Amino acid sequence: MKQEKKKAVRPPFYTNKATLAVYLVLRGLVIFALVRHVLRRDFESVFLCGLTLVLLILPSVFTRRLRVELPGTLEIIILLFIYAAEILGEINSFYIRVPNWDTMLHTLNGFLCAAIGFALVDMLNRSEVFSFRLSPVYLALVAFCFSMTVGVLWEFFEYAGDVFLGLDMQKDTVVQAIRTVELDPTRSNKVVAVGDIAEVMLVHSDGTQEALALGGYLDVGLHDTMKDLLVNFIGAVVFSVIGFFYVKAKGRGRFAARFIPRVLRQEDKEGGA
Repeated sequence: MKQEKKKAVRPPFYTNKATLAVYLVLRGLVIFALVRHVLRRDFESVFLCGLTLVLLILPSVFTRRLRVELPGTLEIIILLFIYAAEILGEINSFYIRVPNWDTMLHTLNGFLCAAIGFALVDMLNRSEVFSFRLSPVYLALVAFCFSMTVGVLWEFFEYAGDVFLGLDMQKDTVVQAIRTVELDPTRSNKVVAVGDIAEVMLVHSDGTQEALALGGYLDVGLHDTMKDLLVNFIGAVVFSVIGFFYVKAKGRGRFAARFIPRVLRQEDKEGGA
């Protein structure tokens, strides 16, 4: 009884050697950044470092609590994604300095969320409580829809941060042409096109004017949101296709197995005890 109690409370950790090595390296880098920002009194970065340390251990917690085995390749991708998003993206400003950094991460997010959705549905599909079996098409579709739902909720979160907290999570885009019905003098819902925009004049409430030499019109978040959802869509489709053929082949195939979470059966649980 005491042995079972100890096993239940033992801390989660990575068992795959490659995953463990990546985790320890990333953890060391985050701790180094944490100490550096503490000395600099940059408490916002300190918070992000602490959050990253928590996020890095979550995949291991996920596998233990839900009895799901994440392949080493998928685990490493998740760990690198967390580090790239929080430390490189936020603290080191890669979102601004590195072109398409945000696009790359949103594509990976679509892929990873589809993997999580696939694992959650596969748990029900293999459960002894249910007598039905879901088709490969349905599993792939649910994984895709789960990923897109998470992507949409994240865009809601970014929009809320911009509106209520005064942030700039939905990055602006400079465009050289706009099309709008707001400039139609007849108010008859006709689209008015304005092209070759090179400069915008900003008029403040006190009457002062300021020219913004941006090379175009500053779009507020729309292009960024649609781009993020589009690349999330691509990542979700890629995983859904992999998941479809994996289930269709009844779990055969080494390549797909590197990305497909596997629900542990009773004999796997007993063997790992």
